[in-house]
Amino acid sequence: MKPIISINELSKTYASGFSALSNINLDIQRGEIFALLGPNGAGKTTLISIICGIVTPSSGSVSIDSHDIVSDFRAARSKVGLVPQELSTAAFESVWDTLNFSRGLFGKPSNPALIEQVLRDLSLWEKKDARIMELSGGMKRRVLIAKALCHEPEVLFLDEPTAGVDVELRRDMWAMVRKLRQRGVTIILTTHYIEEAEEMADRIGIINNGEIIMVEDKAVLMNKLGKKQLTLSLQNDLHELPAALNSLPLSISQNGAALIYSYDAQAERSGIPELLRLLGEHNIDFKDLHTSESSLEDIFVSLVKESA
Repeated sequence: MKPIISINELSKTYASGFSALSNINLDIQRGEIFALLGPNGAGKTTLISIICGIVTPSSGSVSIDSHDIVSDFRAARSKVGLVPQELSTAAFESVWDTLNFSRGLFGKPSNPALIEQVLRDLSLWEKKDARIMELSGGMKRRVLIAKALCHEPEVLFLDEPTAGVDVELRRDMWAMVRKLRQRGVTIILTTHYIEEAEEMADRIGIINNGEIIMVEDKAVLMNKLGKKQLTLSLQNDLHELPAALNSLPLSISQNGAALIYSYDAQAERSGIPELLRLLGEHNIDFKDLHTSESSLEDIFVSLVKESA
């Protein structure tokens, strides 16, 4: 299937000489939820801004549903809805008028039924006649999401959409994202809440220092880079490993009350039977044990450190 967004050799260098993006190559598939993760200043917002036509690229190309964002800007932009990080709305307009006007900017005919449905989905219907300036920060965030949806885009960008919002809005928004994906809308999100990406995304892209360092299916990424840990709670505190155990991926907890053994869950042999045998030989007794797996956050932190 042809990707809905295709990015080729995309770079952005500002007049100051700062290189925000360097040779980005990325395809985003129709109907997927793609999470773009990266630390502050990694280039996430610059990349989204270029795709949405807000920032001009220095080199390279981007197409949205086969429409080039430069030579066929109007058609490309009509495919996209953007929920930006910053709250920026016309303060004196009503919620209803804001959505109607935003839809008209894309040349769409009036559709009160659709706007009503969007407002109801985002728990905004009761505020339809309120002026934007009268709304709370969370409600203003909902209006931004509604604005991005009112022209029925095929691609929705969510740039840190739940930063600083209440739990209720976060829950409503992810329910809405699931509905949109069911309708075939492609969702691209950046987030600092990595557990959201872990729960929602089909694929994960990691960007650092203006470069894409990895793109992978979420499940494959978790299997490929995730590690398992076996934690053994000791009968007696241990402050130094016997020499015979130094070659193992084994560490002592800070307080000396536990041993932590790391291993690859996908490997043919975990090495655990050998570990337990050696512990017995050295009279290291344990009273409890449990296993845990790397989270997406652990993997993300590890990859960013490696690329720094």
